[in-house]
Amino acid sequence: MPNTESIPTALDVNQKQTNYRWVIVALLFFATTINYLDRVVISLLKPTLEKQFNWSETDYSNLVMVFQAAYAIGMLGIGSIIDKVGTKIGYALSITMWSIVGIATGFVKTTFGFGIARAGLGLSEAGNFPAAIKTVAEWFPKKERALATGIFNSGTNIGAIVAPLTVPFITATYGWEWAFIITGATGFIWLVLWWAIYKKPADHKSVSASELAYINSDVDERTEEAAAAGSLKISWFKLLTYRQTWAFFFGKLLTDPIWWFYLFWLPAFLKAQYGLQGTAAALPVALVYTIASVGSVFGGWLPLNLTRKGMSIFQARKTSMFIYALCALPVVFAQWLGSMNIWFAVLIIGFAASAHQAWSANIFTTVSDMFPRRTVASVSGIGGLAGAVGGILIARLAGRLFDHYKSLGHIETGYYIMFIICGLAYLTAWGVMHLLVPTFKTIDLSEKTA
Repeated sequence: MPNTESIPTALDVNQKQTNYRWVIVALLFFATTINYLDRVVISLLKPTLEKQFNWSETDYSNLVMVFQAAYAIGMLGIGSIIDKVGTKIGYALSITMWSIVGIATGFVKTTFGFGIARAGLGLSEAGNFPAAIKTVAEWFPKKERALATGIFNSGTNIGAIVAPLTVPFITATYGWEWAFIITGATGFIWLVLWWAIYKKPADHKSVSASELAYINSDVDERTEEAAAAGSLKISWFKLLTYRQTWAFFFGKLLTDPIWWFYLFWLPAFLKAQYGLQGTAAALPVALVYTIASVGSVFGGWLPLNLTRKGMSIFQARKTSMFIYALCALPVVFAQWLGSMNIWFAVLIIGFAASAHQAWSANIFTTVSDMFPRRTVASVSGIGGLAGAVGGILIARLAGRLFDHYKSLGHIETGYYIMFIICGLAYLTAWGVMHLLVPTFKTIDLSEKTA
């Protein structure tokens, strides 16, 4: 009679720990890299396009505002659409549309055409973060979500690194049109991989029973099952009755614009302050976002480490975000120190961008900490709307400031003012969020009142 104890059973195999959730994070990282690569191209082509189309600083800021306004409009509905159709279809539709628009921008011949193209890009790119945050909520337990978010969110930096290292070269070799066409086409590579790989954890053959149990280890099954069954009809109006939603809203409203400012005006700052443009600005811009990518991953690691030492998830998140808010302050002195040496400015701006990315990894995760999975994309969309509105306001302010001080021959004064705003935004946001949600509470959407 054979010794059956030595023969592995199907159950034994299924119980072996897998870590397939990190493959999914790699896909999110790739998508976010493409997302930012496509949106940042115009900032690197600003000097070229200014000459060709005779743009003023206000004209450029208007194009930034058009993108952000469309992004905000996209956020009005994209989260609820993704919640309804699911992450696989929702994410695929979003990246398909923004890739098509990115390619089409290379065929634009007028300033008005650029406005239409930037609107289309903003509208379609609005799907990236709600879909990615929802994916993380589906694939990770709460304690790992900030780390997973930090990793995929570091794609924003990689996209911003790849752009200055490639776009000036493509432009010099083939023309600015091909910079849009080539970067836009990369989205279709991701689309093939996403469609072939992505499924929900419970349906994925590469996920073991033990990994699935780990992913679902802190799920409120009663609330999730009720939501999945459709017994909870959740609208934006209901979500807006919760202070947790407003904490996320104001946190994004006050801090997202700072990242938009770095993204769209860093190359312009290097040109105005140091006369750098094109390939000459590639290394400083790439260095800023390289430093920022470190902050993105560290931002997710710190709260995870604090929870391992016994701190609650909420307290670890709040403590980490306060530290990152303090780390954003030194950017107030970036221009002053940069007057001594350009690399002082680059390093300080890089450190501030790193603080933002660490903050961003955690503020995104507060949504999946406090809301059931079914609503994560919708709440993320509300916050994305707030961030885009803030981006519109800061673009308007920046354009007016720079045109005003440029006419006086002192454009650097406009940057002094903007860097002060950038430094103080995070502590302000942290204070507002703390006032709205001083203690942790997981939302139960079956309740009739907040």
